[in-house]
Amino acid sequence: MNAPVVATIGTTHPLGFAGLIFAALALAEDGARPVCVVAGVSAQRADRVLLRGGLERAAIGAQFAALTAADVGAMHVGALVSVEAVRAVAAGLASFPGVPVVVDPVLATSTGERLGETGVKEALRDELFPRADVVTPNLDEAGAFIGHPVTDLVAMEAATAAFAGWGARAVLIKGGHLEGDATDVLADASGIRRFASPRVPGSMRGTGDLLAVTIALGLARGLALDDAVRGARERVARAIAGGVMFAGARVAPLRDETIAEGHA
Repeated sequence: MNAPVVATIGTTHPLGFAGLIFAALALAEDGARPVCVVAGVSAQRADRVLLRGGLERAAIGAQFAALTAADVGAMHVGALVSVEAVRAVAAGLASFPGVPVVVDPVLATSTGERLGETGVKEALRDELFPRADVVTPNLDEAGAFIGHPVTDLVAMEAATAAFAGWGARAVLIKGGHLEGDATDVLADASGIRRFASPRVPGSMRGTGDLLAVTIALGLARGLALDDAVRGARERVARAIAGGVMFAGARVAPLRDETIAEGHA
């Protein structure tokens, strides 16, 4: 059986904590054939962003045109750093009708530094959410989009209505920063449900990218959304448990790396 093809679309990260390199590695390790569209470039270290910028619309569009040669089974959209890039990606996605799209609406780095230029949040909401089968904001991102903090499960459930109003067919609000069990809230036309599991000790860079791209892979394999979410949550938990230190950050292990922290 041929490996499913999953496209990851977003911004480069030179150290691979997150972004295109990270997503492509995760897809390959999980048995997919990754393809990509580079929509932006960043220079980041563990502690700060040195540079970021979006590619021109024509360059992004040409990459989407190249992807038509592959039988893409799902699309994952990660960090986009310019309004022009968001609009170009939205236009490119329109060339793949029926292909599931998972949008991770990244607004800031793990250190809290804003990643996109002014207007990116509104462009994501207006241009990309209507094309998304699933949007996967964390608590801070959900709060930024709806205009007030999201601080508990009740607020997470209430916030899902706004994303539906913006055209997203489903939203998974990630509650990883809440106390207690790790609980996410998923809402679509079937209703609202919670996914909870015991919290894995520790932290790791790139968990949002890993969750979203693994959901995309599940959808490419024909899984129902709930099953894709369950599988992705389990994948993230395993990565956190086996995290290794690299270039000043705790990151997901590669297949052959020692999984005990401190021995990377």
